[in-house]
Amino acid sequence: MRLSVTIYHNPACGTSRNALAMIKASGVEPLVIEYLKHPPTRETLRQMIADAGLTVREALRRKGTPYDALGLDDESLTEDDLLDRMMEQPILINRPFVITPLGTRLCRPSEQVLDLLPDGAVTEFTKEDGEVIRRP
Repeated sequence: MRLSVTIYHNPACGTSRNALAMIKASGVEPLVIEYLKHPPTRETLRQMIADAGLTVREALRRKGTPYDALGLDDESLTEDDLLDRMMEQPILINRPFVITPLGTRLCRPSEQVLDLLPDGAVTEFTKEDGEVIRRP
């Protein structure tokens, strides 16, 4: 089965690098979108978040971003307000989002990507930190 995979990737992020490596280990050459250089459109972002079963707030990245400085923990901010901030500063988009015909997911931890690949595509993988992931 030829699988179409898209990953919204940040090469500076270990989780994103591990997810990408697992995809490639499955034999798939994904479409890699470095979202800091080429952010998704607002509608694409909204759809990815919804397809992953998340709220916009759950898709926000806090660590290493201006999240706190922008006061994004303010519960009165609407999903549209949060999407506005994410579009203005794509670093606020958590990563990596992976899209396949088997689903869309924010792959944190990175091994969640395995649920989006065919069964048995990757049975063992060693992450950058040395952690070994085994799947039947």
